[in-house]
Amino acid sequence: MIRRSGVFLLTVVAMVLAANIVSQAQSVLTRHVREVTLNGQALSAGRLPATQSMRFDIVLPLRHQPELDNFLQELYNPSSASFRHFLTVSEFTARFGPSQEDYDSLIHFAKTNGFAVVGGSHDAMDVQLKGTVAAIEKAFHVTMGVYQHPTEKRTFYAPDREPTVDLPFPLWHISGLDNYSIPRPLYRHKNIKVQSNLVKGSCPGSTYCGSDMRAAYYGGTALTGAGQSVGLLEYVGYDIADVNTYFANAGQSYSVPVVGISTDGTSVNCVNPCDDAEQTLDITQAVSMAPGLAGLYVFVGSTDTAILSSMSTHSPLVGQIGSSWSWTPSDANAADPYFQKFAAQGQNFFQAAGDSGAYKANSRFVFPGDDPYVTVVGGTDLQVSSPGGPWSSETAWIDSGGGYYTPDAFPIPAWQQLPGVINSGNKGSTTLRNSPDVSAESNFDFYVCADQRGCSGGWGGTSFAAPMWAGFLALINQQAIANGNPRLGFVNPAIYQIGVGSGYGAAFHDITSGSNGFPAVAGFDLATGWGSPTGIALINALAGSGGGGPTVSLSPASLKWGKVLVGVTKGPKKVTLTNTGNATLNITSIAITGDFALVPVKATKKITPCVNGSTVASGATCIVKVSYTPTQTGARTGNLTFTDNAPDSPQNVALSGTGK
Repeated sequence: MIRRSGVFLLTVVAMVLAANIVSQAQSVLTRHVREVTLNGQALSAGRLPATQSMRFDIVLPLRHQPELDNFLQELYNPSSASFRHFLTVSEFTARFGPSQEDYDSLIHFAKTNGFAVVGGSHDAMDVQLKGTVAAIEKAFHVTMGVYQHPTEKRTFYAPDREPTVDLPFPLWHISGLDNYSIPRPLYRHKNIKVQSNLVKGSCPGSTYCGSDMRAAYYGGTALTGAGQSVGLLEYVGYDIADVNTYFANAGQSYSVPVVGISTDGTSVNCVNPCDDAEQTLDITQAVSMAPGLAGLYVFVGSTDTAILSSMSTHSPLVGQIGSSWSWTPSDANAADPYFQKFAAQGQNFFQAAGDSGAYKANSRFVFPGDDPYVTVVGGTDLQVSSPGGPWSSETAWIDSGGGYYTPDAFPIPAWQQLPGVINSGNKGSTTLRNSPDVSAESNFDFYVCADQRGCSGGWGGTSFAAPMWAGFLALINQQAIANGNPRLGFVNPAIYQIGVGSGYGAAFHDITSGSNGFPAVAGFDLATGWGSPTGIALINALAGSGGGGPTVSLSPASLKWGKVLVGVTKGPKKVTLTNTGNATLNITSIAITGDFALVPVKATKKITPCVNGSTVASGATCIVKVSYTPTQTGARTGNLTFTDNAPDSPQNVALSGTGK
């Protein structure tokens, strides 16, 4: 009887504690209140009507964030056993997504507060809801106000304070509580004519077609993106009639299925009055670069988290994503769980750098062009040898976005801290994320059909470069998979390794003239990143052209010394490592065992030493020298071990000698 009473009392105490936990409203982990509403720049214009219906998206936080950070480091480390062992959608949810219990609790919370569940999923980490302003104010303990926009001739709605929720766990973010920032497409148009003395493209008016970008930056026919899918982020729907008109006017056909996906109820159709210039050019650029894609999926939504969550769970999973839109989020960290999820699942997000020149501290439309988990694409001015012909020359585009002066102040990622990336010449930051990473043609040279009102030239912007790079990655991933390798996933770590290695000049067009406010210089810069792709050389460097990537030949396979006096050093003897494959070899470590030692090799024009971190281009060699000092009499053995990204890594040179 006493025991039963004790159990009863413990149960009551537990229930009281649980009730207290729930009654203490939890803060949401990201910001939602705009600075202009706090400092008075946005004057109050009243409140939203209590009966007005709103649609919004609640995102749950990741679990085990430190473990995820470590996992991503290992996932993109060529010397790790986990290298490019990507997670499936369900595996990511099981390891790092919200628990089923928390997700179910959020659903219960939503229904209890009178909201209708209209979208989202456990794997997508979000719940999309619909409800009245009054229900929102009560559930999140906010007042939904209307404010005069301080720089635009319009009003916007927003909460007056940070939302809190009566749940035993915090939420990550709530999208859709304000419309302060209206997403902006990053294309531009100028009524200019192509100069008659310059060779340009094969579209009407000597403007560039998307196929001209394929000819200039790839130049082959074997790779088409077969088996790959590209995703496009769009805030407005599209009219497929404009896509059809574009290809008809260009004298071309296309066979890639274009599929619209509404991520939150937003229409995938663009009918007048509606501008689909951005959406059309994104589609035509991606399809032209990779004309054999299995599918091109246009993800349309009204909030970033709704679009990104859908991209992270769609089947088939899109391996390469293009975004040519920018927006100013209430918290720039709000999208990071999805960008990290993309990296963990082997997806890459290409973001246009923008078209207003070098970034400034007060730049409003930069994000996500400064996020460390996306590949930022800058702009160039391209010249070709003939219409539809090969690359001829390239300079930095004056309007290309780039730099590190942004309101978000993301810290510099590890791959930008490699020796040789940031220097006095490129004027980059050693503490903040620098953009862009790569680049491509963006000048006002393109042909576009839009709005079923006609077609014209004079279009430009990094909007064209981002989907082009998404299509180019589809070519790379097609080859990687054909060679028995996994797809690349987040490409920045690999690109920066190539950039600081000996194979850089073959893989990229290093753009060294022009400026966007930052100078284009040799190597990495804040106008063009590492530059534009050279075609098959970059594809080979990243994916390998056969046999699973790089292969290695060691000569000789063994080193032998005769009898050597104990304590006396003999040597050195030379070992030559040759990359016999068709992709760049990355040496991640060199180790030696036994009574043997590495001897420093002096680099010359003819001799390249093998050291930790060396990159060896296809057909190139590097050299190691080994000396021998026996510590005792009798036969002595050891190994010289090279660890690298070749399929048969690690590889050994047998070492032997006799002490006397």
